[in-house]
Amino acid sequence: MLTILDGGLGRELKRLGAPFQQPEWSALALMEAPETVTQAHRAFIDAGADVITTNAYAVVPFHIGEERFAERGLELASLAGKLARESVTGQPRSVTVAGSLPPLFGSYQPELFDAARAPELLAPLVEGQAPYVDVWLAETLSATEEAKAVAQALGDDQRPRWFSFTLQDADESSQQPCALRSGETIESAVDTVVAAGGEALLFNCSQAEVMEEAIRRARAAIDAKGAELRLGVYANSFVPQSNRIAANSGVSDMRDDLGAEAYAEFAQRWQAAGATMIGGCCGIGPEHIEMLTRIARSQA
Repeated sequence: MLTILDGGLGRELKRLGAPFQQPEWSALALMEAPETVTQAHRAFIDAGADVITTNAYAVVPFHIGEERFAERGLELASLAGKLARESVTGQPRSVTVAGSLPPLFGSYQPELFDAARAPELLAPLVEGQAPYVDVWLAETLSATEEAKAVAQALGDDQRPRWFSFTLQDADESSQQPCALRSGETIESAVDTVVAAGGEALLFNCSQAEVMEEAIRRARAAIDAKGAELRLGVYANSFVPQSNRIAANSGVSDMRDDLGAEAYAEFAQRWQAAGATMIGGCCGIGPEHIEMLTRIARSQA
């Protein structure tokens, strides 16, 4: 059974005309136009998403600044959870709310991760969203130590834990290294998620082209361990970039060759490789999710 995730919330907010700029990214809409966050959530629900993720990705000092995070981090995390919960309430079908636990020190930059500071930054994100979410989604993780910090922050919380890693994109020579941004192996990610009590291992915010091999390697590693983990993918639509370029350095351009049908072709290969959870990240909109929903319904 294929579970359909939502798409890229930040780019959908931008498309809807919400306040949107760096460094605040999607948090700007949360602070200045929360009604657009609800509108974006509902667009993905209407497209058929079984899961929506809270708009907490940019509620970190990296995006909103140290002072504003200290003053409003808990409030904004709570608002992100509340808006997502309100978006699924009254829907004619059940929709799961995933609480986003984002990279704390900037996407794609494992070298900036500070294990000593991680607990103080994760605490308000967990506390604020806890009343509203069904599962926890630690996303765009570049290194296994980030996943370990999330597991520690969640403590004895019994809700399902999903861990999603971002992969190295193909380099300038089109080589596909199939590794985490930190250089760690897919197998190390499997080991970490199993040890952390994860229910699912996903890969996100990387090129569609690098996902299939990661799923295949993860499936083989899971089977070798005799473990049980669901596998998922939500790729982005960024134009190919060097792995040396940091995310969040600007508002990246989007590909023009990854429309709904092209993305669905990738998704079918991911599913054949073992993925049972598929959605989209940056630049993947409701039209892509609607196409994935049609595929899922045709298989039911």
